[in-house]
Amino acid sequence: GEEFSIVDGASVMGGFAAAWAELLQHPGALIGFQQALALQASQAWLSLWTEDETVPRDRRFRGKGWEADPAARVLKALHLAVERATDQLLSTLPDGSKEHLRAKFYTRQLLSAVSPANFAALNPEVRMRAIETGGQSLLDGLEHFLDDLERGGGRLDIDSTDRTAFEVGHDLATTPGKVVYENELMQLIQYAPLTKTQRKRPMLFVPAWINKYYILDMRPENSLVRFLLEKGHTVFVISWVNPTKAHEDKGFDAYMKEGPLAALDAIEQATGECEINILGFCIGGILVTATLAWLAARGDNRIKSATTLASMIDFTDVGEIGVFIDENRVRALEVHMAESGCLENYHLQDMFSMLRENDLIWPIHVQNYLMGRDPAAFDLLYWNADSTRLPRAMLLWYLEEIYLGNKLRQAGGLALDGTPIDVGEIEAPMYVLATKDDHIAPWRSVYPTTQLVGSDVTFVLGASGHIAGVINPPKDRPKYGYWTGATQPCNPETWFEAANHTQASWWEHWSDWLDEQGGAEQGPPRVPGKGKLDVIEDAPGRYVSAT
Repeated sequence: GEEFSIVDGASVMGGFAAAWAELLQHPGALIGFQQALALQASQAWLSLWTEDETVPRDRRFRGKGWEADPAARVLKALHLAVERATDQLLSTLPDGSKEHLRAKFYTRQLLSAVSPANFAALNPEVRMRAIETGGQSLLDGLEHFLDDLERGGGRLDIDSTDRTAFEVGHDLATTPGKVVYENELMQLIQYAPLTKTQRKRPMLFVPAWINKYYILDMRPENSLVRFLLEKGHTVFVISWVNPTKAHEDKGFDAYMKEGPLAALDAIEQATGECEINILGFCIGGILVTATLAWLAARGDNRIKSATTLASMIDFTDVGEIGVFIDENRVRALEVHMAESGCLENYHLQDMFSMLRENDLIWPIHVQNYLMGRDPAAFDLLYWNADSTRLPRAMLLWYLEEIYLGNKLRQAGGLALDGTPIDVGEIEAPMYVLATKDDHIAPWRSVYPTTQLVGSDVTFVLGASGHIAGVINPPKDRPKYGYWTGATQPCNPETWFEAANHTQASWWEHWSDWLDEQGGAEQGPPRVPGKGKLDVIEDAPGRYVSAT
């Protein structure tokens, strides 16, 4: 198929044209921009002699050199002045237009790219390191750059983390367990008990298939799997396959049938229990919600409680990620995947990185290429880089029907495996977690789940973002807290104004909620392979290691 780019030039130009046409109708905004820029630029020049307290702190300019070098101080202040004035100008554009959203997004990308921190000649920290190392840092940076180009086959595959620092099954995904079932799309892992008794009702984790499952089982101290085992639950996790052309015809309903539905049957064989609790993360949570609606349509109530983490079912406002997806991009994707059968993983990596370019692109560019430092060993970035391909049939259907069509929220809007579904028919109580700074599933777009599903919903808002806000284990001093509310009004802002903040991990709150759902009854611990399912291999299994 044709080479595909997540950035569509025509869409970008259309966004800027629409924004410019709008601004020309409001000359006052343009005059205000010029005045703000002139004022802030003059303040920037003043910082040549004095430290300007009006310049906000910015992580891009953290080093001492940015204060010690007067020219660098002015450059920094000028750049921040341009960013602030431009942001002020673009904030006058009416909300709700995808064209205006694109103009704002790509203007930010451009300004982030031309930051003086990103240029060796303008960054005092880079110059100081080059002098200290006798120029070796610049040579090392060039070597990193060429290595990344070679690994990407001509595409710059930025190394965000030390790929040799971790090994799945050795440092990450180490909770003891066995693969007890597998099919073409997934392996089912059953974990060894960590308590003398276990709860009667098993728990099934359904992760996203955009990355590997082990975000739920990183290291012992931040493993959600281990946390739940220590609470006495029997835990099963789906480990999705990394698709190839052989999987190109696997649609969203295949992910349902060969994922959670197949797991339900397998768990009953392994434990003798037909009633389970279920958890879905990101797109896994979308699948869980759709599966609940499908089961409800058939009068099947085996799932007794459901938890979704950072998962939307209402796509009215998808946030900045919407700049990448429209009908034109879907058609381009279709042409591209006609031959390959799936979308390569780096497209999604690039897209998610652009949502947080000043965390996931430019600081790594500075450290790797300008400073010549080796990438740091960071488990979350290692997992983030270990992403998967997506099969053609599933991706096109998901984008057209759920993402652009927004049909999951409509009664009978979608049919899965021939059965029309309605999330309003869901009866199982739900625990819905969103995170406050999520760029992928904005919390205000997760909140409508409380209004759309038919069951009792407990909505919790965690601090931080899509990953760090979810993987927030209980500690003596937990990094992030969470908000809860007594009622669920239609408007998320109204909910937030009345919500109570707790400086603790949402994990403990969720564990208490699970107990309240009637799943606290205890029984003997369940050892993988002792039920009707034989052990296939040790966890983490073959599927997770496929590249």
